[in-house]
Amino acid sequence: MRNAPVETRNATTSIHVAPSLASALDALAEYGAAGAAFAGGTWIMRSPVRHEPLRAHYVAIGRIPELGSIRIGPNAVEIGAAVTHAALAAALSDLPEFNVLVAAAARSANPAIREMATIGGNLATSDFAAADCVPALLCLDAEVEISSRDGCERMKLERFLEIRSTLAPGRLVTQIIVPRGEHKTAHARLPLRKAGDYPVAIVSLSISVDGTGRVRTARIAVGSVEPVARRWERLDAALIGRPLDPAHAARVAAELAGEFAGRDSVDAPAWYRVSVLPGLVRRAVAAALGA
Repeated sequence: MRNAPVETRNATTSIHVAPSLASALDALAEYGAAGAAFAGGTWIMRSPVRHEPLRAHYVAIGRIPELGSIRIGPNAVEIGAAVTHAALAAALSDLPEFNVLVAAAARSANPAIREMATIGGNLATSDFAAADCVPALLCLDAEVEISSRDGCERMKLERFLEIRSTLAPGRLVTQIIVPRGEHKTAHARLPLRKAGDYPVAIVSLSISVDGTGRVRTARIAVGSVEPVARRWERLDAALIGRPLDPAHAARVAAELAGEFAGRDSVDAPAWYRVSVLPGLVRRAVAAALGA
């Protein structure tokens, strides 16, 4: 189907169901700024609620085989951008090194959303501060593949988050590449209510320890506290060389939490988001240790 009109509340929107990646990239290039990719649609379909206009054209990418696949290799896992949260959690559930990503994907939003929402959409939606999978992938040192009909490039997720709102029309997140390794990982989130709530704050971590139980490497990421998820590098550095201990990690986190500005919203004030970080660090470290 190409340019089939769909009546919306404000305008007529066309949807092109792309049978291949090449077709999708061609259509996105042709539509330019008037077009956008459509996968799970869990963010786009709520545009009217946020008083945001729909695009004139959407390119449906959910039927493209390579975008819906997960390839588990000896050195890395390659995740297609249209893989749903539910499928991602199921595919990696037997790999302890990815506990952080499994938890992020399996606990986000609610079961119905997890069956539809895609990992690519989670990363590419720049106005969604509470995305669970973003800090999880940050702590796993993930890379993002971006494609256009002129070719593709890879970049660190940190860099992608910096530029995602300014990506030129016609470019599409097609794959997330996550390196494998021997590390302990965990994901801690604080929703205001138990079911279907966005988290007030998120702490994701990936830590390796030596034979004496001392931290050898640490990558900790914080989400939902500020408009964009980011690494907590000062906390990483403070834990290296010390025994991995939840209470100690929480004390250090409390000392360093002032570096976060926090964001105010209707669900939680900025100060509260920052104040819960030490407790989430404690929970994440305890989970990584299996406590």
